[in-house]
Amino acid sequence: MASSSGPRDLLFDNVEKSFDLRGAPLNVLKQVDLVCPVGSFTAIIGPSGCGKSTLLRIATGLETEDSGAVTIGGEPPTALAHRGELGVAFQDPALLPWRSVRANITLPLDVIGRKPRDLDQRIKALIALVGLEGFGDALPAELSGGMRQRVAIARALVTDPGVLLLDEPFGALDQILRRQMNLEMQRIWLERRATTLLVTHGIDEAVFLADRVAIMGTSPGCIAAMVDVDFQRPRPSTLLRDPAFHAVCDQVAEHLARQLDASKAA
Repeated sequence: MASSSGPRDLLFDNVEKSFDLRGAPLNVLKQVDLVCPVGSFTAIIGPSGCGKSTLLRIATGLETEDSGAVTIGGEPPTALAHRGELGVAFQDPALLPWRSVRANITLPLDVIGRKPRDLDQRIKALIALVGLEGFGDALPAELSGGMRQRVAIARALVTDPGVLLLDEPFGALDQILRRQMNLEMQRIWLERRATTLLVTHGIDEAVFLADRVAIMGTSPGCIAAMVDVDFQRPRPSTLLRDPAFHAVCDQVAEHLARQLDASKAA
């Protein structure tokens, strides 16, 4: 089931952002330049507090940059969000407890006022896509943490977005379940091919899922380094034991260590 709106490129152009901290400006992002090519999977990783989530929230339209610009296919994120062409999933699935799995998935369609003719078939296909067949009528309280996160991902995909923004979607899961969800996320991405940006603290997660890993520096946040990931897709779970995989993870870790050292010295 391909995206109806088609994949869209995501561009951060000299983005800067600061917040007021007890009357003094706190510079969070400075001169962030990043291009997420059409149909690509990009991961952002960096020290805690470097501005990763703020950058992604700007891309969703939930925050506004002070200067610079974020565009998706030449348009601001809010324009795509209003048309349902932007899918978002956060660490907290934030499901409505009184709505079933099916009703939670359809929520974005309710918000944008769209009811496709093939709605029942679309929801059924999404439930199958995220591995929740038989749970369409279940309430969030009846689901495990991993299952609730699957619902959140299906909800992010229900409008067939061309761009998918993920902020630590598996961060609250245990390591075994997180790796399982990484395999599921790869499968879903390969089927949809949306332009995807993932914020994560997991080096192995970033390297396993992404085409490129952007390493952020801190004080204030910026893109300090890029690491290309060239492993063939689909990537099997056995890749996690491959020395070549660990070599790329080590490369990312070395960049992160430099940023941590730099932040301590600042």
